[in-house]
Amino acid sequence: MSGMTQKIDIRKYSLADLEEFFVAKGDKKFRAKQVYDWLWNKSLKNFDEMSNISKETRELLKAHFIINHVKVDHMQRSTDGTIKNAVKLFDGKVVESVLIPTEKRITACVSSQVGCSLDCNFCATARLKRMRNLNADEIYDQVVAIKDEAEQYFNRPLTNIVLMGMGEPLLNYQNVMQAIDKITSPEGLGMAPRRITLSTAGIPKMIKKMADDGVKFKLAISLHSAINETRNKLMPINEVNPLEDLIDSLKYWYQKTKSIVTYEYVVWEGINDDERHALALANFCKYVPSKVNLIQYNPIDEGDFRQAAQSKVDMYVRILENHGIVAKVRKSRGQDIDAACGQLANKNETAIL
Repeated sequence: MSGMTQKIDIRKYSLADLEEFFVAKGDKKFRAKQVYDWLWNKSLKNFDEMSNISKETRELLKAHFIINHVKVDHMQRSTDGTIKNAVKLFDGKVVESVLIPTEKRITACVSSQVGCSLDCNFCATARLKRMRNLNADEIYDQVVAIKDEAEQYFNRPLTNIVLMGMGEPLLNYQNVMQAIDKITSPEGLGMAPRRITLSTAGIPKMIKKMADDGVKFKLAISLHSAINETRNKLMPINEVNPLEDLIDSLKYWYQKTKSIVTYEYVVWEGINDDERHALALANFCKYVPSKVNLIQYNPIDEGDFRQAAQSKVDMYVRILENHGIVAKVRKSRGQDIDAACGQLANKNETAIL
């Protein structure tokens, strides 16, 4: 056996693990808390900067651990202020995250997987094969990078986080929950859970698991049709998780959490831009307290999907409001840098590394 020991990424260690490590090495237990604070609260990227820890202890850490932090490899700024980051991971793979500035808030849109295993036909990310799940610290680091950019470029704090970047968060459940735990913990970024929204294509058993786990963040469903036949064509996941199962899980979610659900919905020309689809959505919204975000479509090529006429979107708003449902039309941001919903596809050259 080789004398070389593989160094462990220190952020895989819990506070209790670190305490155990220090005690075993004959050091003080409270060192763990100091190191943990540097890693999570201060998001430090190397051991040498841990200024309240002795050189001997820093050398001990360097001998046993590494910090696999991400780095922003390429940053693009949109004419509307949106920033898109190509984030390089420790193994050279790349994901994208987005800072979205509006008058009242600054939102971080972060990725949970490298690529995606769902084959939604309208989404550029779906064309990338899923290479791996992101670790909790990699999700956390994306948020920290955007938090720093918000302060540097806008002189404002990060206010909201949406897990709507690359990947399906509920297929990386454990790491996503750990990341959110760190983001909301006082030892981490201390953000309020209600400022975080997890967006999913709808995996019923995992929605129920979230409800059982008593999560406090918000839930958004990428819906796009409340008719199984249409949704099957748009989102193949619907064939194994049909709307009936999704409704069942959302009722369970609301019963357990009392948290309203947001439906994200794009209206496409010739696909779901008629009254039948609008009425189906209005009826679907009545199963649990909910609201609808009608999202502008962002073309990904010369394909089959085209944004419906404004009159059709207006028709949706009218029908939903007539049924007492809150509907907002969301204008896309960052389209000129392919940073808008459904456009994240690692087009810049770093993606091939």
